[in-house]
Amino acid sequence: MKVYKLKNNFKGLKKGTQFYLIAESEFIGVKDFVLRTKDLTTRISINERELHNHFTLLKNE
Repeated sequence: MKVYKLKNNFKGLKKGTQFYLIAESEFIGVKDFVLRTKDLTTRISINERELHNHFTLLKNE
């Protein structure tokens, strides 16, 4: 499972928060990602640009 870390504050979430990548979809060239915090309390849906600008991949299993 892919684990991402937040590079900077984003949408009310603090820098350093870790997320699991739950779902990844693509429709007509637009990619969307659903991430959940490691404690599974918060879920966010973001696009590919936001993923690359605000998150760093920590672990890819």
